[in-house]
Amino acid sequence: MRITVVGTGYVGLVTGTCLAETGNHVCCVDIDERKVEKLRQGTMPIYEPGLEKLFERNLKEERLSFTTSLSEGIEHGEIIFLALPTPPGEDGSADLKYVLGVAGQIGTLLTDYRVIIDKSTVPVGTAEKVAAAIRKNYDGAFDVVSNPEFLREGVAVEDFMKPDRIVIGTTSERAQKLLTELYGPYVRQGNPIIFMDERSAELTKYAANSFLAVKISFMNEIAQLCERLGADVDMVRRGIGSDERIGKRFLFPGIGYGGSCFPKDVKALVYSAKEAGYQFRILDAVTEVNEAQKLHLVSKIKRYYNGDLTGKRFALWGLAFKPNTDDIREAPALEIIHALLAEGATVSAYDPEAMKNVQAMLGNKITFADSPYDALRGADALVVATEWNEFRTPDFDRITAALKDPVVFDGRNVFDVEQMAKKGFHYESIGRPLVNQPVNLCK
Repeated sequence: MRITVVGTGYVGLVTGTCLAETGNHVCCVDIDERKVEKLRQGTMPIYEPGLEKLFERNLKEERLSFTTSLSEGIEHGEIIFLALPTPPGEDGSADLKYVLGVAGQIGTLLTDYRVIIDKSTVPVGTAEKVAAAIRKNYDGAFDVVSNPEFLREGVAVEDFMKPDRIVIGTTSERAQKLLTELYGPYVRQGNPIIFMDERSAELTKYAANSFLAVKISFMNEIAQLCERLGADVDMVRRGIGSDERIGKRFLFPGIGYGGSCFPKDVKALVYSAKEAGYQFRILDAVTEVNEAQKLHLVSKIKRYYNGDLTGKRFALWGLAFKPNTDDIREAPALEIIHALLAEGATVSAYDPEAMKNVQAMLGNKITFADSPYDALRGADALVVATEWNEFRTPDFDRITAALKDPVVFDGRNVFDVEQMAKKGFHYESIGRPLVNQPVNLCK
Protein backbone atom coordinates (compact mmCIF):
# COMPACT_ATOMS: atom_id res chain seq x y z
CA MET A 1 0.00 0.00 0.00
CA ARG A 2 1.06 3.62 -0.50
CA ILE A 3 1.19 5.50 2.78
CA THR A 4 1.97 9.10 3.69
CA VAL A 5 3.01 10.21 7.18
CA VAL A 6 2.88 13.95 7.84
CA GLY A 7 5.32 14.79 10.64
CA THR A 8 8.67 13.14 11.36
CA GLY A 9 8.76 13.42 15.12
CA TYR A 10 8.94 10.39 17.39
CA VAL A 11 5.53 8.97 16.47
CA GLY A 12 5.85 9.80 12.78
CA LEU A 13 9.26 8.17 12.35
CA VAL A 14 8.31 5.01 14.22
CA THR A 15 5.01 4.77 12.33
CA GLY A 16 6.52 5.41 8.91
CA THR A 17 9.47 3.07 9.38
CA CYS A 18 7.44 0.20 10.81
CA LEU A 19 4.81 0.50 8.07
CA ALA A 20 7.58 0.33 5.46
CA GLU A 21 9.00 -2.77 7.14
CA THR A 22 5.96 -4.84 6.03
CA GLY A 23 6.37 -3.83 2.38
CA ASN A 24 4.39 -0.62 2.17
CA HIS A 25 5.79 2.38 0.31
CA VAL A 26 5.89 5.22 2.82
CA CYS A 27 6.46 8.90 2.12
CA CYS A 28 7.18 11.04 5.19
CA VAL A 29 6.53 14.79 5.02
CA ASP A 30 8.09 17.50 7.19
CA ILE A 31 8.54 21.26 6.77
CA ASP A 32 12.04 21.19 8.31
CA GLU A 33 14.34 21.10 5.27
CA ARG A 34 17.50 20.33 7.26
CA LYS A 35 15.82 17.46 9.08
CA VAL A 36 14.45 16.01 5.85
CA GLU A 37 17.86 16.17 4.19
CA LYS A 38 19.51 14.40 7.12
CA LEU A 39 16.83 11.71 7.03
CA ARG A 40 17.42 11.22 3.31
CA GLN A 41 21.11 10.75 4.08
CA GLY A 42 20.31 8.10 6.68
CA THR A 43 20.74 10.12 9.88
CA MET A 44 18.29 9.14 12.59
CA PRO A 45 17.42 12.15 14.81
CA ILE A 46 16.07 10.19 17.79
CA TYR A 47 17.28 7.31 19.91
CA GLU A 48 14.94 4.33 19.97
CA PRO A 49 16.27 0.76 20.27
CA GLY A 50 15.84 -1.22 17.05
CA LEU A 51 14.53 1.68 14.97
CA GLU A 52 17.76 2.68 13.24
CA LYS A 53 18.28 -0.78 11.72
CA LEU A 54 14.75 -0.83 10.24
CA PHE A 55 15.17 2.77 9.08
CA GLU A 56 18.40 2.05 7.22
CA ARG A 57 17.02 -1.11 5.60
CA ASN A 58 13.82 0.49 4.32
CA LEU A 59 15.64 3.60 3.13
CA LYS A 60 18.02 1.39 1.15
CA GLU A 61 15.15 -0.65 -0.29
CA GLU A 62 13.43 2.63 -1.29
CA ARG A 63 10.28 1.79 0.62
CA LEU A 64 10.85 4.84 2.81
CA SER A 65 11.25 8.36 1.44
CA PHE A 66 11.19 11.91 2.77
CA THR A 67 9.99 15.21 1.36
CA THR A 68 9.14 18.76 2.36
CA SER A 69 6.30 18.86 -0.18
CA LEU A 70 2.85 18.19 1.26
CA SER A 71 1.38 18.03 -2.25
CA GLU A 72 3.85 15.27 -3.12
CA GLY A 73 2.82 13.41 0.01
CA ILE A 74 -0.90 13.74 -0.68
CA GLU A 75 -0.44 12.55 -4.25
CA HIS A 76 1.56 9.56 -3.02
CA GLY A 77 -0.60 8.13 -0.23
CA GLU A 78 -4.00 6.49 -0.30
CA ILE A 79 -3.79 6.56 3.50
CA ILE A 80 -2.45 9.74 5.14
CA PHE A 81 -1.32 9.73 8.77
CA LEU A 82 -1.18 13.01 10.68
CA ALA A 83 1.59 12.64 13.28
CA LEU A 84 1.85 16.28 14.25
CA PRO A 85 2.60 18.03 17.56
CA THR A 86 -0.29 18.87 19.87
CA PRO A 87 1.55 20.91 22.53
CA PRO A 88 -0.26 21.56 25.80
CA GLY A 89 -1.33 25.03 26.84
CA GLU A 90 -0.91 26.28 30.39
CA ASP A 91 -4.48 25.15 31.14
CA GLY A 92 -3.75 21.63 29.83
CA SER A 93 -5.66 22.05 26.57
CA ALA A 94 -4.12 20.50 23.45
CA ASP A 95 -3.13 23.00 20.76
CA LEU A 96 -4.53 21.75 17.44
CA LYS A 97 -3.11 24.50 15.22
CA TYR A 98 -0.66 22.17 13.47
CA VAL A 99 -3.21 19.41 12.91
CA LEU A 100 -5.94 21.75 11.68
CA GLY A 101 -3.48 23.81 9.64
CA VAL A 102 -2.34 20.74 7.71
CA ALA A 103 -5.95 19.56 7.39
CA GLY A 104 -6.85 22.84 5.69
CA GLN A 105 -3.94 22.44 3.28
CA ILE A 106 -4.97 18.85 2.53
CA GLY A 107 -8.38 20.12 1.49
CA THR A 108 -6.77 22.26 -1.23
CA LEU A 109 -4.76 19.28 -2.53
CA LEU A 110 -7.25 16.41 -2.60
CA THR A 111 -8.56 15.28 -5.97
CA ASP A 112 -10.00 11.89 -5.02
CA TYR A 113 -10.73 9.65 -2.05
CA ARG A 114 -8.23 9.45 0.81
CA VAL A 115 -8.28 8.18 4.38
CA ILE A 116 -6.84 10.82 6.73
CA ILE A 117 -5.79 9.38 10.07
CA ASP A 118 -5.27 11.32 13.30
CA LYS A 119 -2.28 9.50 14.79
CA SER A 120 -1.46 12.32 17.18
CA THR A 121 -3.01 12.30 20.63
CA VAL A 122 -5.93 14.67 20.25
CA PRO A 123 -9.01 15.73 22.26
CA VAL A 124 -12.45 14.26 21.72
CA GLY A 125 -14.08 15.87 18.68
CA THR A 126 -10.85 16.46 16.73
CA ALA A 127 -11.81 14.12 13.89
CA GLU A 128 -14.88 16.28 13.28
CA LYS A 129 -12.75 19.44 13.29
CA VAL A 130 -10.27 17.92 10.85
CA ALA A 131 -13.09 16.89 8.54
CA ALA A 132 -14.58 20.39 8.69
CA ALA A 133 -11.20 21.95 7.88
CA ILE A 134 -10.84 19.72 4.83
CA ARG A 135 -14.40 20.37 3.64
CA LYS A 136 -13.74 24.10 3.49
CA ASN A 137 -11.69 23.44 0.37
CA TYR A 138 -12.82 20.03 -0.88
CA ASP A 139 -16.30 18.61 -1.35
CA GLY A 140 -15.33 15.14 -2.61
CA ALA A 141 -15.18 11.83 -0.77
CA PHE A 142 -12.77 11.24 2.11
CA ASP A 143 -12.77 9.77 5.60
CA VAL A 144 -11.16 11.05 8.79
CA VAL A 145 -10.19 8.30 11.21
CA SER A 146 -8.90 8.32 14.78
CA ASN A 147 -6.11 5.75 15.25
CA PRO A 148 -4.29 6.62 18.49
CA GLU A 149 -0.78 5.28 19.06
CA PHE A 150 0.16 3.28 22.17
CA LEU A 151 3.93 3.31 21.75
CA ARG A 152 6.16 3.09 24.80
CA GLU A 153 9.45 4.87 24.39
CA GLY A 154 12.28 2.34 24.59
CA VAL A 155 10.17 -0.49 23.12
CA ALA A 156 8.25 1.41 20.44
CA VAL A 157 9.32 -0.81 17.56
CA GLU A 158 8.12 -3.93 19.35
CA ASP A 159 4.89 -2.17 20.33
CA PHE A 160 4.18 -1.23 16.71
CA MET A 161 5.19 -4.54 15.14
CA LYS A 162 3.42 -6.66 17.79
CA PRO A 163 0.68 -4.48 19.30
CA ASP A 164 -1.53 -5.59 22.19
CA ARG A 165 -4.42 -4.07 20.27
CA ILE A 166 -5.09 -1.56 17.51
CA VAL A 167 -7.82 0.99 18.16
CA ILE A 168 -9.51 2.53 15.13
CA GLY A 169 -12.26 5.11 15.34
CA THR A 170 -14.40 5.18 12.20
CA THR A 171 -17.91 4.34 11.10
CA SER A 172 -16.89 4.15 7.42
CA GLU A 173 -16.92 0.63 5.97
CA ARG A 174 -14.57 1.77 3.21
CA ALA A 175 -12.00 3.02 5.71
CA GLN A 176 -12.40 -0.08 7.87
CA LYS A 177 -11.61 -2.32 4.90
CA LEU A 178 -8.45 -0.39 4.02
CA LEU A 179 -7.17 -0.31 7.59
CA THR A 180 -7.94 -3.98 8.18
CA GLU A 181 -5.71 -4.71 5.19
CA LEU A 182 -3.01 -2.29 6.34
CA TYR A 183 -2.78 -3.64 9.88
CA GLY A 184 -3.30 -7.32 9.02
CA PRO A 185 0.43 -8.20 9.14
CA TYR A 186 0.74 -6.78 12.65
CA VAL A 187 -2.03 -8.84 14.28
CA ARG A 188 -1.37 -12.29 12.81
CA GLN A 189 -1.12 -13.74 16.34
CA GLY A 190 -4.73 -12.80 16.96
CA ASN A 191 -4.48 -9.56 18.89
CA PRO A 192 -7.55 -7.48 18.14
CA ILE A 193 -8.24 -4.59 15.84
CA ILE A 194 -10.95 -2.78 17.77
CA PHE A 195 -13.27 -0.62 15.68
CA MET A 196 -15.34 2.05 17.38
CA ASP A 197 -16.64 5.54 16.73
CA GLU A 198 -14.16 8.40 16.40
CA ARG A 199 -14.94 10.09 19.71
CA SER A 200 -14.57 6.88 21.69
CA ALA A 201 -11.20 6.19 20.04
CA GLU A 202 -9.96 9.68 20.88
CA LEU A 203 -10.99 9.27 24.51
CA THR A 204 -9.48 5.76 24.70
CA LYS A 205 -5.94 7.10 24.34
CA TYR A 206 -6.35 9.67 27.11
CA ALA A 207 -8.10 7.15 29.34
CA ALA A 208 -5.36 4.53 28.91
CA ASN A 209 -2.47 6.84 29.72
CA SER A 210 -4.30 8.50 32.57
CA PHE A 211 -5.17 5.15 34.15
CA LEU A 212 -1.51 4.12 34.06
CA ALA A 213 -0.58 7.44 35.65
CA VAL A 214 -3.10 6.66 38.39
CA LYS A 215 -1.41 3.29 39.07
CA ILE A 216 2.03 4.88 39.29
CA SER A 217 0.88 7.65 41.61
CA PHE A 218 -1.05 5.20 43.79
CA MET A 219 2.09 3.13 44.32
CA ASN A 220 4.08 6.26 45.09
CA GLU A 221 1.50 7.11 47.75
CA ILE A 222 1.78 3.57 49.13
CA ALA A 223 5.57 4.00 49.21
CA GLN A 224 5.15 7.18 51.22
CA LEU A 225 2.98 5.29 53.69
CA CYS A 226 5.48 2.40 53.86
CA GLU A 227 8.22 4.82 54.90
CA ARG A 228 6.05 6.14 57.71
CA LEU A 229 4.85 2.73 58.94
CA GLY A 230 8.02 0.69 58.49
CA ALA A 231 6.59 -1.54 55.74
CA ASP A 232 8.38 -2.58 52.53
CA VAL A 233 6.78 -1.36 49.30
CA ASP A 234 8.42 -4.20 47.33
CA MET A 235 6.55 -6.72 49.44
CA VAL A 236 3.31 -4.80 49.08
CA ARG A 237 3.84 -4.55 45.31
CA ARG A 238 4.33 -8.29 45.01
CA GLY A 239 1.34 -8.96 47.22
CA ILE A 240 -1.11 -6.89 45.20
CA GLY A 241 0.46 -7.51 41.79
CA SER A 242 -0.29 -11.23 42.03
CA ASP A 243 -3.99 -10.36 41.97
CA GLU A 244 -4.94 -10.74 38.31
CA ARG A 245 -7.50 -7.96 38.69
CA ILE A 246 -4.63 -5.56 39.42
CA GLY A 247 -1.69 -7.02 37.50
CA LYS A 248 2.05 -6.63 37.99
CA ARG A 249 2.81 -3.80 35.61
CA PHE A 250 3.15 -0.11 36.53
CA LEU A 251 3.37 -0.91 40.24
CA PHE A 252 6.99 0.16 40.74
CA PRO A 253 7.36 3.20 42.99
CA GLY A 254 9.88 5.89 42.20
CA ILE A 255 10.32 9.62 41.73
CA GLY A 256 7.30 10.18 39.52
CA TYR A 257 6.43 9.78 35.88
CA GLY A 258 7.59 12.06 33.07
CA GLY A 259 7.95 11.97 29.31
CA SER A 260 5.91 13.30 26.46
CA CYS A 261 2.66 11.42 27.15
CA PHE A 262 1.54 10.90 30.74
CA PRO A 263 1.89 14.48 32.05
CA LYS A 264 0.38 16.00 28.93
CA ASP A 265 -2.43 13.49 28.55
CA VAL A 266 -3.51 13.65 32.19
CA LYS A 267 -3.73 17.44 32.00
CA ALA A 268 -5.57 17.28 28.68
CA LEU A 269 -8.17 14.86 30.05
CA VAL A 270 -8.70 17.07 33.10
CA TYR A 271 -9.19 20.04 30.77
CA SER A 272 -11.62 18.12 28.56
CA ALA A 273 -13.60 17.08 31.62
CA LYS A 274 -13.85 20.71 32.76
CA GLU A 275 -15.00 21.72 29.30
CA ALA A 276 -17.74 19.11 29.62
CA GLY A 277 -18.75 20.43 33.04
CA TYR A 278 -17.13 17.67 35.10
CA GLN A 279 -14.30 17.82 37.64
CA PHE A 280 -11.99 14.81 37.26
CA ARG A 281 -10.99 14.70 40.92
CA ILE A 282 -8.83 11.58 40.75
CA LEU A 283 -6.63 13.06 38.04
CA ASP A 284 -6.34 16.36 39.92
CA ALA A 285 -4.84 14.35 42.77
CA VAL A 286 -2.61 12.31 40.45
CA THR A 287 -0.97 15.47 39.09
CA GLU A 288 -0.45 16.83 42.61
CA VAL A 289 1.05 13.55 43.84
CA ASN A 290 3.36 13.26 40.86
CA GLU A 291 4.76 16.76 41.17
CA ALA A 292 5.49 16.22 44.86
CA GLN A 293 7.05 12.80 44.25
CA LYS A 294 9.65 14.25 41.89
CA LEU A 295 11.21 16.06 44.84
CA HIS A 296 10.79 13.30 47.43
CA LEU A 297 14.40 12.17 46.99
CA VAL A 298 15.63 15.72 47.52
CA SER A 299 13.76 15.78 50.84
CA LYS A 300 15.65 12.64 51.90
CA ILE A 301 18.95 14.20 50.87
CA LYS A 302 18.28 17.41 52.78
CA ARG A 303 17.23 15.46 55.86
CA TYR A 304 20.43 13.38 55.78
CA TYR A 305 22.58 16.53 55.55
CA ASN A 306 20.57 18.35 58.24
CA GLY A 307 19.05 20.76 55.76
CA ASP A 308 22.32 22.23 54.46
CA LEU A 309 23.53 21.21 51.00
CA THR A 310 25.82 24.20 50.51
CA GLY A 311 29.03 23.06 48.81
CA LYS A 312 27.89 19.45 48.51
CA ARG A 313 28.59 17.64 45.24
CA PHE A 314 26.25 14.97 43.95
CA ALA A 315 26.81 12.37 41.27
CA LEU A 316 23.59 11.86 39.32
CA TRP A 317 23.05 8.65 37.37
CA GLY A 318 20.30 9.04 34.79
CA LEU A 319 18.75 12.04 33.08
CA ALA A 320 16.14 10.61 30.69
CA PHE A 321 12.63 10.23 32.07
CA LYS A 322 12.98 6.44 31.63
CA PRO A 323 15.65 4.05 30.35
CA ASN A 324 16.22 3.26 26.66
CA THR A 325 15.36 6.75 25.46
CA ASP A 326 17.01 10.15 25.18
CA ASP A 327 13.74 11.92 26.01
CA ILE A 328 14.07 14.41 28.89
CA ARG A 329 10.61 15.95 28.66
CA GLU A 330 9.15 16.28 32.18
CA ALA A 331 12.04 14.12 33.46
CA PRO A 332 12.17 13.93 37.28
CA ALA A 333 15.98 14.17 37.07
CA LEU A 334 15.64 17.76 35.89
CA GLU A 335 13.54 18.68 38.92
CA ILE A 336 16.13 17.08 41.18
CA ILE A 337 18.95 19.00 39.49
CA HIS A 338 17.17 22.34 39.83
CA ALA A 339 16.39 21.67 43.50
CA LEU A 340 19.96 20.66 44.35
CA LEU A 341 21.42 23.69 42.57
CA ALA A 342 18.97 25.96 44.40
CA GLU A 343 20.27 24.57 47.70
CA GLY A 344 23.86 25.48 46.81
CA ALA A 345 25.00 22.03 45.68
CA THR A 346 26.78 21.04 42.46
CA VAL A 347 25.94 18.12 40.19
CA SER A 348 27.99 15.80 37.97
CA ALA A 349 25.69 13.76 35.74
CA TYR A 350 25.90 10.72 33.50
CA ASP A 351 23.32 9.21 31.17
CA PRO A 352 24.00 6.85 28.23
CA GLU A 353 21.81 8.79 25.78
CA ALA A 354 20.28 11.97 27.21
CA MET A 355 23.29 14.13 28.12
CA LYS A 356 23.31 16.12 24.87
CA ASN A 357 19.69 17.08 25.36
CA VAL A 358 20.27 18.19 28.94
CA GLN A 359 23.43 20.06 27.99
CA ALA A 360 21.48 21.98 25.36
CA MET A 361 19.02 22.96 28.11
CA LEU A 362 21.30 23.61 31.09
CA GLY A 363 24.64 24.47 29.49
CA ASN A 364 27.41 24.59 32.10
CA LYS A 365 25.13 24.71 35.14
CA ILE A 366 26.16 21.09 35.82
CA THR A 367 29.05 18.95 34.63
CA PHE A 368 28.69 15.91 32.39
CA ALA A 369 30.79 12.80 32.92
CA ASP A 370 32.14 10.33 30.38
CA SER A 371 31.10 7.32 32.45
CA PRO A 372 29.11 6.53 35.58
CA TYR A 373 32.30 6.23 37.59
CA ASP A 374 33.71 9.53 36.32
CA ALA A 375 30.59 11.22 37.70
CA LEU A 376 31.40 9.85 41.17
CA ARG A 377 34.83 11.41 41.57
CA GLY A 378 34.85 13.71 44.56
CA ALA A 379 31.09 13.52 45.05
CA ASP A 380 29.55 13.44 48.51
CA ALA A 381 26.83 11.02 47.43
CA LEU A 382 25.32 9.17 44.48
CA VAL A 383 21.77 9.90 43.33
CA VAL A 384 20.05 7.43 40.96
CA ALA A 385 17.29 9.00 38.87
CA THR A 386 16.86 6.62 35.90
CA GLU A 387 16.97 2.83 36.03
CA TRP A 388 19.28 2.11 33.08
CA ASN A 389 20.36 -1.55 33.03
CA GLU A 390 24.03 -0.64 33.22
CA PHE A 391 23.41 0.87 36.65
CA ARG A 392 21.94 -2.31 38.15
CA THR A 393 25.12 -4.29 38.82
CA PRO A 394 27.94 -1.75 39.16
CA ASP A 395 31.33 -2.20 40.79
CA PHE A 396 30.43 -1.16 44.33
CA ASP A 397 34.08 -1.05 45.38
CA ARG A 398 34.72 1.58 42.71
CA ILE A 399 31.70 3.52 43.92
CA THR A 400 33.00 3.47 47.50
CA ALA A 401 36.49 4.48 46.42
CA ALA A 402 35.26 7.39 44.29
CA LEU A 403 32.76 8.89 46.75
CA LYS A 404 33.80 10.97 49.74
CA ASP A 405 31.39 8.88 51.82
CA PRO A 406 29.50 5.68 50.89
CA VAL A 407 26.08 7.35 50.57
CA VAL A 408 23.49 6.49 47.91
CA PHE A 409 20.02 7.92 47.33
CA ASP A 410 18.16 5.64 44.93
CA GLY A 411 15.03 7.08 43.31
CA ARG A 412 14.31 3.93 41.30
CA ASN A 413 14.98 1.15 43.83
CA VAL A 414 17.71 -0.25 41.58
CA PHE A 415 19.79 -1.84 44.34
CA ASP A 416 19.05 -4.43 47.01
CA VAL A 417 18.60 -2.94 50.46
CA GLU A 418 20.34 -5.69 52.44
CA GLN A 419 23.23 -5.93 49.96
CA MET A 420 23.86 -2.20 50.22
CA ALA A 421 23.90 -2.42 54.02
CA LYS A 422 26.39 -5.32 53.95
CA LYS A 423 28.66 -3.28 51.68
CA GLY A 424 28.66 -0.46 54.19
CA PHE A 425 26.54 2.08 52.34
CA HIS A 426 24.11 4.50 53.83
CA TYR A 427 21.37 3.67 51.36
CA GLU A 428 17.97 5.31 51.02
CA SER A 429 15.40 4.30 48.43
CA ILE A 430 11.65 4.73 47.87
CA GLY A 431 9.22 3.03 50.23
CA ARG A 432 11.74 0.54 51.66
CA PRO A 433 13.10 0.51 55.23
CA LEU A 434 16.72 1.26 56.06
CA VAL A 435 18.63 -1.88 57.07
CA ASN A 436 20.54 -1.79 60.37
CA GLN A 437 19.35 1.77 60.90
CA PRO A 438 16.30 3.19 62.69
CA VAL A 439 13.13 3.31 60.62
CA ASN A 440 12.29 6.90 59.79
CA LEU A 441 8.79 7.40 61.15
CA CYS A 442 8.11 10.69 59.40
CA LYS A 443 5.69 13.05 61.08
